[in-house]
Amino acid sequence: MLLSRYLHLNKGRERGPGSVLDRSAYILLSRVRMEGPMSIGQLGEAFRLDASTLNRQTAAAMRAGLVERIPDPEGGMARKFRITQEGARQLERERARIIAGLDRIMADWPDADIAAFAGFLRRFNSGIERIHGLPWPRPRAATPTPPT
Repeated sequence: MLLSRYLHLNKGRERGPGSVLDRSAYILLSRVRMEGPMSIGQLGEAFRLDASTLNRQTAAAMRAGLVERIPDPEGGMARKFRITQEGARQLERERARIIAGLDRIMADWPDADIAAFAGFLRRFNSGIERIHGLPWPRPRAATPTPPT
C-alpha cells in the first residue's frame, strides 16, 4: 500500500516539462518494447483488457508519437503497434526517474539487503503471474543490479 501511495504522490513531482507518460503508457510501451510489435488482440490477451480500452490507450500513445501502427511483420491481417524512437526515449526517461526515486529510498541500505529485496519482489511478482497466467516478458539475462 505504501509503495502504491509513494508512486501516486510522486507521479508528477519529478517529471520535467513535456513528459507524457502516465501509468498506462508506461506499461504499454514496456510491453511492446519487450515483445516487439503487438496487435490490439495481443495486447488484450497480455493485459486482459477489452479492445475499447486498448484503442483509447494506443490512440493516445499514437497522438503523443510514442507508438506507430505498422503492417504485421509476419504477414498477418491485423496491424500492430511498434514503439517509436520518441516512445523509447520517454520510456527510458521515466524508468530512470523511477529508479532514481527507489535509489533515494534505499540510499542507506546495504547491497545485500537490496539484493534480497529484489529477489523477494521478483518471487512475489512471479507468484502473481503464475496465479493469473499472465507472465511478463523479461530480457533473457536480466539480473538486477543494486542501485548505487
